[in-house]
Amino acid sequence: MQFSDLPLHHALHKALDLKGLTTPTEIQQLAIPYALLGRDLIASSKTGSGKTLAFLLPAVHRVLTQAPLSRRDPRVLILAPTRELAKQVFLQLKGLLGKQSLRAALVLGGENFNDQVKALKHYPQFIVGTAGRVADHLVDKSLYLNGLELLILDEADRMLDMGFIADIKLLMSLLSSPRQTLLFSATLSKEIEVLAHQFLTDPVRVSIKSRETSAQVDQDIVHVGSGEDKIEVLQKLLAQSHFKKILIFTRTKRGAEKLSNTLFKMGFKAESIHGDKSHYQRQKSLQLFKNNRIEILVATDVAARGLDIPDVSHVINFDLPGSYEDYIHRIGRTGRAGKTGTALTFIN
Repeated sequence: MQFSDLPLHHALHKALDLKGLTTPTEIQQLAIPYALLGRDLIASSKTGSGKTLAFLLPAVHRVLTQAPLSRRDPRVLILAPTRELAKQVFLQLKGLLGKQSLRAALVLGGENFNDQVKALKHYPQFIVGTAGRVADHLVDKSLYLNGLELLILDEADRMLDMGFIADIKLLMSLLSSPRQTLLFSATLSKEIEVLAHQFLTDPVRVSIKSRETSAQVDQDIVHVGSGEDKIEVLQKLLAQSHFKKILIFTRTKRGAEKLSNTLFKMGFKAESIHGDKSHYQRQKSLQLFKNNRIEILVATDVAARGLDIPDVSHVINFDLPGSYEDYIHRIGRTGRAGKTGTALTFIN
């Protein structure tokens, strides 16, 4: 299948051509046709598989081709687990909208509430945000969802892991019915199944399980002997010339900050992202890393969830991940877009 085979609005075909995208990924080939038909959908695939475009294309197509049920209320609501992922989705959405006379608003916690109220007064057709802040606007009556036609839950498993189940259930209980709901998740837990049973109608299920770990990622272990210093072992690795753009994972926020400061004192250009930093600070560090102004980014699992950072050469698990799913998520930050990468895990 090619994107040209899909019955998308001509503006979307043009946007895809400008991006040089011709062939959908597996999850896009499976999910987009059902989403275009208006079916509720549960889609599962590993990180980096192209889930974002799989729901954005049908969403924009719907708004471009169907008359609105309400001119006041937004027509599409996209919920993401973190501010970073929501912002990433928003930027991709804006890229697809191009010069179309459609509006989108970004509604995030930790940012100016009144500025968001002003943006909502322009009646955007698309809302991208985090569950807690969207709920705040509903309570404040600065946002109404009576006319909502499409709800998208991105990284739904992570939203539940982070304790947002109450906010999600509140939002979904306030939405108009009938509506279309698309649920995307890297894993399908019992909690996801319960949520789907409560709020989705006869959903189609699509899943990509060909490989749980990417064939593009070389995985290895770094043994740290009883008499060795873990930091010194890391320093020797990072000094090698083929370590170009490195993402290092720690278990705790405090550990991420401490390791980042230690590496900086050693002469490495390093920054950190974790939950104790403000949204502005995290975005600044991410941009420095994306633009190759720094070579090392130290992160916690939650802060780095779903981030798409190009050309990461190495992922290093300085601390062991808490679960196999976290390991898959971590190493999925490298070896993206057909490129190869390396994942190293420290073992004492």
